Order: sequence, then C-alpha cells, then structure tokens
Amino acid sequence: MTTLLFHKPYGVLSQFTPEPHSAWGCLAEHIDAPGVYAAGRLDADSEGLLLLTSNGRLQQRLCDPAFGHWRRYWVQVEGDAAAQPQALDALRSGVVIQQRRTRPARARLLKCSDCEAAGIGPRQPPIRERRAIPTSWIELELCEGRNRQVRRMSAAVGLPTLRLIRMAIDLMDGGAPLDLQGLAAGQWRPVNASETERLSQLLRRQAHSPGRGGRPGGGKSGHGLGGG
Repeated sequence: MTTLLFHKPYGVLSQFTPEPHSAWGCLAEHIDAPGVYAAGRLDADSEGLLLLTSNGRLQQRLCDPAFGHWRRYWVQVEGDAAAQPQALDALRSGVVIQQRRTRPARARLLKCSDCEAAGIGPRQPPIRERRAIPTSWIELELCEGRNRQVRRMSAAVGLPTLRLIRMAIDLMDGGAPLDLQGLAAGQWRPVNASETERLSQLLRRQAHSPGRGGRPGGGKSGHGLGGG
C-alpha cells in the first residue's frame, strides 16, 4: 500500500488529469507516484492537506460519512470575526445551506500569532482585500464533507471565505491527527511506519453501521473528506 500526504497549493485540482480548457493545474505537476488517488478532495481554490493512497478500501474508509472523520480548516474571512461571536456560535450549532442544516461544527477564533507559528505566509496569488473591510482567521472543524461546505457556511454567517487551508485530518483512533507539519505548499511525503500502522488498523475494524457515503474519493459531489 502506498499512501502519501500532500500539501496542495492554490490552483491545483485534486486529480491527476487536467480539466479541458481549464486554467487550474493538476496533481501530476507535483506528484510522481503512480497508482495513488486522492482520498477525498479539495477544491482548486483551496489549499492544504490531501491524502493519496493506492488502497481502494482505505480510500472508501476515509471517505465514508458514516465514520465522521473530523477535518480541521483554517479560514481567512472577510470581516472581524472577533466582533461577531454570534457567527461562531451559529457555526457550532449548524447552519442551513442548500436547504439542509449542517452538523454541529467546532469553531474558534485564531490569532495572528497562530498563523505565524504555523508558518502560514501570504497566498500566491494574493487574496482580494478591501481597504474598508478587515480580514480575520477562524478555525473550523467539520465531520461531514458537502460541496464547498466551509465557504457556504462562512458566507451564511456573514464572514465570506477569502482563503481556505485544510490543516489536519483526524483518523478517530485516539492518536494525533495527520497534519501539514513539515510540508511546504507543493511538497509531499510518504506516511511513516507509525502512520502506516494506524491506517492499516482502520481497515481491520468492523464498521457497525456503514453509511451510504459518496463515491470513493468524494468526486464532484464533495462528499467524504470534501468541504473545501
């Protein structure tokens, strides 16, 4: 089994083949590892952690909504989130997007020092900014992956998303989440021995109530490790 962690940059599709007539790049421009496919997806205009594997069962396991793997996003939004505590409360409770309420999320305000400590620099290309409107950062954790969910949720509470980075994926096994540590944008690495064993353990577990899920890898629907 080959499994990789990739820090997907802005402007790259979560697939190895380019879209016809699209200006977006693709994974083949960054990863030379035959036989691996994304377990879930990030939209081209999102950044951050993408897990790729050659094991179809692992891909399905990670993408099945029945298992509710929490994903952590850092979101730069338009507006002062600190001045709108009700917006974070709404995200925690669940908001209605596409005529359906989201599951309760985890949400908190981030400080500039959090971003500096994590080594998050300016995006290339830069985000749009308006002089009269400040920007701020929030952390949002989801256990579902609907199409462009983070963006739709932040817009619903009056904090439109300007930049979106998936920071971590929780394997829900009691261990530390897989994260971007040590990976600059565009870099990837194979999972280490400990991570390999944890992923193998996921496949040994019996599912109590397998969900319908989306198609493996999340596909265009955005189900399963989507949300970005």
